[in-house]
Amino acid sequence: MHDHHYNLLGVTRLFVTNSVAKKTMEALINLEEPGWELVTSWLENATNQVVVLPVTQNKARETLYEVQVSTRSPMGAIIFSSGGILVDHGWIRILGSGHPSLDRTLHTWNLEKTIFPEEHTGFLLIADDAVGGYFAINSGGLGEDMGKVYYFDPTTLEWEPLELTYTEFLLFCFEGDIAGFYKDLRWEDWQAEVSTLNGNEVFAFYPMLWTVQGSDVNTSSRRKVPVEEHYRFTAEMSHQ
Repeated sequence: MHDHHYNLLGVTRLFVTNSVAKKTMEALINLEEPGWELVTSWLENATNQVVVLPVTQNKARETLYEVQVSTRSPMGAIIFSSGGILVDHGWIRILGSGHPSLDRTLHTWNLEKTIFPEEHTGFLLIADDAVGGYFAINSGGLGEDMGKVYYFDPTTLEWEPLELTYTEFLLFCFEGDIAGFYKDLRWEDWQAEVSTLNGNEVFAFYPMLWTVQGSDVNTSSRRKVPVEEHYRFTAEMSHQ
């Protein structure tokens, strides 16, 4: 775990400083210690419902190269061996190298949002959920705990530390108490509605979740909106 944790810090530093030469594909693909075997073992033991989206090889190679993480790590393995992973009827979407059902790669989704542009904001988006919450690895912009996962809570518009590494976040998704984590954000019969969501959509609520009037998700109205539009809007609201 320490190996993977350190590797992720290396990735974030690479993008922040933008001064290190990019590693070749040969250097990034680790055939002797593939991280996918480890991820597969976690998936086989998952107690939550998970769907691994099929990979498209050229997109996988392109994303791996841009993100510059080894396939020995769980993140590199998920990029290289999956289009992404849908958890709990698609409630959580873990980003990989893209698929028609989740047409965003870990690289493209972060462009102009996080550590990839010159004006980096010090985190890397790794997953999101059906109600407009976002998961990110801290690369310095969210707190002192470099490499740990944070959650952008749509009810507070603030980044909350989860005190989890990327590996621990995956294990939470696969076998953790997701229902408990989202106890105030799920409505009756949510599974049927969420399963119709495309991976590029989230639910927007009215009244908005962060308002007093919107504090009860069961009495709010909701509609599907593009995740890009939702992210921009909530980021703008949080800055205000």
